[in-house]
Amino acid sequence: MYGKAAICLSFVILFLISCSIYVGTVDLRSYFFPLLQSPQVPRSLCASGPPLRVYMYDLPRKFHVGMMDRRSFEGPAPVTADNFPPWPSNSGIKKQHSVEYWLMTSLLFGGNGNEDREAVRVLDPESAEAFFVPFFSSLSFNTHGHNMTDPETEVDRRLQVELLEFLRKSKYYQRSGGRDHVIPMTHPNAFRFLRQELNASILIVVDFGRYPKTMSSLSKDVVAPYVHVVDSFTDDDALNPYESRTTLLFFRGNTVRKDQGKIRIKLAKILSAIDDVHYEKSVATPKNIIMSTEGMRSSKFCLHPAGDTPSSCRLFDAIVSHCVPVIVSDKIELPYEDEIDYSEFSIFFSMKEALEPGYLVNQLRQFPKDRWVEMWKQLKNISHHFEFQYPPKKEDGVNMLWRQVKRKLPRAQLAMHRSRRLKVPDWWQRRL
Repeated sequence: MYGKAAICLSFVILFLISCSIYVGTVDLRSYFFPLLQSPQVPRSLCASGPPLRVYMYDLPRKFHVGMMDRRSFEGPAPVTADNFPPWPSNSGIKKQHSVEYWLMTSLLFGGNGNEDREAVRVLDPESAEAFFVPFFSSLSFNTHGHNMTDPETEVDRRLQVELLEFLRKSKYYQRSGGRDHVIPMTHPNAFRFLRQELNASILIVVDFGRYPKTMSSLSKDVVAPYVHVVDSFTDDDALNPYESRTTLLFFRGNTVRKDQGKIRIKLAKILSAIDDVHYEKSVATPKNIIMSTEGMRSSKFCLHPAGDTPSSCRLFDAIVSHCVPVIVSDKIELPYEDEIDYSEFSIFFSMKEALEPGYLVNQLRQFPKDRWVEMWKQLKNISHHFEFQYPPKKEDGVNMLWRQVKRKLPRAQLAMHRSRRLKVPDWWQRRL
C-alpha cells in the first residue's frame, strides 16, 4: 500500500517538474551548468506596463512658453511639438528650475514607437489617470519681479489667481479636489501667493524646505532633481580616474545663504586654506559655470552643503560630472530615493560633523581608492536619470518623474474615495 503511494507521489513530482521546465519557471541549467549561465543584466529602473495616461490642460501661452521670450508669447496657438520653443541656451541659472518645461515637452512629444515612456498625453480627459497643469510657476517667479519687492511681482500673483479660478471651474478638478492633478513648483518661491490653495494636488518640488508639513510631504508629492547647469561629462574615460582628478574636494558657489545654508560661510573658514581643497565664493555667470564644470571634472569629491533650502543644483551638477558628492545635511530629501541608493555613489555628513575642524577632510583623505572608483563607476551608470532632454529618452529625468507620479496616484485615489463618503449623491438630492 505504502509502495503504491510512494510511486504515485513520485510520478506527481516528476510531472510537476516537467511542467515547470516546459513553461520556463525552472531552469535546470542554473543547478547543473552554472558556468554556462548568461551574465546578469542590470534590472531596468523604469516601470513595466502601460504608460500613465495624462491629460494636459490647454492654457494660454502667458502661463508657460510666453514667459520665455516675446516671440514665444506671440506664437501660434495651441502649442504643439512643432511650434514649441527650445529651452534658451543663454538662460543661465534659470535652467535649474526648468523641470516644468521638460514635463510639458514630454507630453507634447508624439513618439516614434521605439521608446519606453512612463506617460503619454491623452486628449480625452475622461480617459485620463492624471491631469497636468502646465503653469511655469518657477519661471514666473524668476521673470516677474525676482527680488520679491518689485511691483512687477503683481504679474506673478495675477497669473496665480487666474490659474486658480480656471482650475476651480474645471469639472475634473472639482471631481477629485485636485488630488489627481500634477503641478510643478520647483523654485522655493514658486506659486508663493496662493500655494496653500493647491495643497491637495501632487506637487513637483525639489525639497520641502519652504513647505509646512500640512501642505507638502513625501507621501503625496514628488521630489525632483534640479536640472543641472554644467555640461554632462560624456567622455569621462580616464584610465586612472582617481589620479587624474587632482583636487580632493571642490566647492564653488554663493556662501551667503539663508536657514541651513548659513553653514556655507562657516565651512569657508574651515576649508579655504587647505591646499588640495578648492572652496571659492562665486556667482552663477556663464563664465563661472564653465569654470565650475572644469573644477568638478578635475576633483575627486564635490561638496554639497545646504543652500536656502536643504537641496541645491550643485548636487546634480556633481552627479553628471562624476564627482563623488559629499552631502552635508541633517534633513535632505533626494529624488527617486525609493529606487536609487545614494549611498552607492555619495558620502553623507551631518552638519555637526562637517563643522568639526579637520574631520571632514581627514575622512576624505582616508577614503579607500577602490571604493572611490566604484562610486565613480556608479555615477556613470546612474547619471542618465538626471538628464532632461527633448525628445525624452528611456529612464531619463522626465520619465523617472512620471514614474514617481504613478506611485502617488493610488493614495490620491484613496483620498478621493474617502472624501465622497459624506457627499449626498445627485440621485438622492433629487428625491429630497
